[in-house]
Amino acid sequence: MATTADHSRKPMIVTFKRKNKRSTKSDKQKIMKDVMSSRVEFLTTEDFSRSGRAVASGADLDKVGFDVNRFKAPILMAHLSDAEIDELKKHKDVQRVEEDGIMYALTMSGLNLRNEGAPDVSTQTVPHGISQINAPDAWACSQGEGIKVFICDTGIDSDHPDLVENLKTGKSFVTDESSTEDFNGHGTHCAGTVAAALNNIGVVGVAPHAYLYPVKVLAANGSGNWSWMIAALDWITEKKGARIASMSLGGAGAPQALADMCEAAYDDGVLLVAAAGNAGPADNTVGFPGKYRHVMAVSAVDDTNMIADFSSRGPEVEIAAPGVKVLSTVRGGGYDYSSGTSMACPHVSGAAALAWGSHRGANNKQIRWLLNSFANKIADHDPEKYGNGSVNANGSAFFIGTAEEHEL
Repeated sequence: MATTADHSRKPMIVTFKRKNKRSTKSDKQKIMKDVMSSRVEFLTTEDFSRSGRAVASGADLDKVGFDVNRFKAPILMAHLSDAEIDELKKHKDVQRVEEDGIMYALTMSGLNLRNEGAPDVSTQTVPHGISQINAPDAWACSQGEGIKVFICDTGIDSDHPDLVENLKTGKSFVTDESSTEDFNGHGTHCAGTVAAALNNIGVVGVAPHAYLYPVKVLAANGSGNWSWMIAALDWITEKKGARIASMSLGGAGAPQALADMCEAAYDDGVLLVAAAGNAGPADNTVGFPGKYRHVMAVSAVDDTNMIADFSSRGPEVEIAAPGVKVLSTVRGGGYDYSSGTSMACPHVSGAAALAWGSHRGANNKQIRWLLNSFANKIADHDPEKYGNGSVNANGSAFFIGTAEEHEL
């Protein structure tokens, strides 16, 4: 277990000026360490690739930080004292000093989410949401084989019979939870919607042959730090090939450093998909990171393609997907229903995997264009509720020709 951090020191995110804009050639770690009164070990994504541990697993949290070494996102994250914060704010090569914040899994609670009795999965079942987005019609063209979907969540149940076939090795960025095992259940549910296997048992996901990478950024209580998400995106960006970051999480506020990291990841080829939030029916309620223009914000609709009362609305909503009484995998090898924009998000991530599987030479901007271009228009077509419409996995997968690139 990690040693409890000194509460006089705060978790902070420090963004430096880009290297070509700094007044000194000093490395950002040196600038930081010159200011700090205690010694800190800054881990990089390379360190993570060599180690199975969480960011600060087994260490004093005051003595471990994370280094995002990207031109568009030169970021250091560490616990700092008030004096160190003040000094860094005055440094001419520091762009921003921001306090870390909290993000949450975006599943609704307190609703009657279940149908009468337990879900019937005695034989392989195609959940309604999977059919609603026309995923089975696309399987003759693509099943998402080999497409990497990073489930940024609470982890994934490593023994679930419907997930093991597609499960790959991920990473935990949660302090004190070095394993990517799911101790909450939220991540396992989202993973099943993306890629539960086509194996004659249980349920099937949108893209039944896509690869599932558990990226733990939410702890067992369903919450996490923005710094964990930033570090995770840095790690995902280092991977090669088609990469989708599925983020069924969010918060009402986020540090600007997260926006910088999302931009850097997107520009490096990662397709970013996030839940819009569960703050409806009020207007202008889309949360972060879905609020960013480099991220696809997904609202939730019911089985008639009408906006869910709880779903956030706003001009940032890009596309809609099923998010009410969604049947998927749960911890312990079982199946159950859940609701929220958390459940809508993986439908779009899965549809992206299908589209990428049938357009292997495409980039993330082209896949985003395909998803938006073939979305099904909805009756009242209020763009602040539905964006471009309800995701149509079949249309985007079967498009013949060269896709255009999505324009921000």
